[in-house]
Amino acid sequence: MIAVIGSSNMDIVFNVEHFTLPGETQKALSLDFYFGGKGANQAVAAAKLSEKPVCFCSCIGDDEYGNQISQNFKKYRIEGYYVQKNEKTGRAYIEVDKNGENRIIIFSGANDKVDKEKIDKFFDEYGDEIDICLLQNEIPLQSVEYAISKLKEKGITIIYDPAPVGSTKIKSLKDIDFLTPNDKEFMFLCEKEKIDFKESNLDKSMLAFKRISKVKNLIVKMGDKGVIYIDEEENLEKIEPLKVNPVDSTGAGDIFNGALAVAFSETNDLQKSLNFANTAAAISVERKGAQSSIPKREEVLKRLS
Repeated sequence: MIAVIGSSNMDIVFNVEHFTLPGETQKALSLDFYFGGKGANQAVAAAKLSEKPVCFCSCIGDDEYGNQISQNFKKYRIEGYYVQKNEKTGRAYIEVDKNGENRIIIFSGANDKVDKEKIDKFFDEYGDEIDICLLQNEIPLQSVEYAISKLKEKGITIIYDPAPVGSTKIKSLKDIDFLTPNDKEFMFLCEKEKIDFKESNLDKSMLAFKRISKVKNLIVKMGDKGVIYIDEEENLEKIEPLKVNPVDSTGAGDIFNGALAVAFSETNDLQKSLNFANTAAAISVERKGAQSSIPKREEVLKRLS
């Protein structure tokens, strides 16, 4: 079974001509509401692409947004989340410009209530069924670190998306099975460890970081430039990008991770899994929203063929 430990949000999306500048007031071209949160995006992606139930350790508020999110989870057979009384559901305020790029401000809300007690309760109920678990940084850092220690203790495969990247602790990365930063996040991690980062010489930066952090597989998501990864044997490979007509990149990285979990749980083949994940993410960029842009399994397989 695939599990996710992470955040649930309502995404409030402003489509704009350009990113609003300091001191500028700009009229939005449109306003949309989408289900989001990095954890929830990954959970829904895994459930939709695997067509199987997914367990999800997350907290939502007892407000209207929380009720809508809960109904959406039930549709995809996602279980294990908590409804937190007297808390507001987390939300993200997102600007999307005419090129499909985005800027995001997060309000954590109930996501801050994902604590050790809830993680223990989650593992008591689902721990024996979990094969792969997805993690991100939109819940408290101490909860992320605690979840990593529990997952390692149980021998569960970990896919860790270090985003938002600022709170990532390098010492927590030892023996992580799959670390999946995007290029900007990886640059930040390199700077944190005083590793020289040059996109033209990315392989050296990746190898140096892998050896310092001791992650098993390092996967760098390069957006429209594809994916570059180093596996456990330090083989460096590239997954070529797909040609897309970008509309909105919101959630693409999360969809990549959810798809990676699905494919790897089925094939145990990293390259095949990354091709599947890269394809799912590429399709999502051609659509608006995060969870609303997740393709169906047959769409991904058709594009792959």
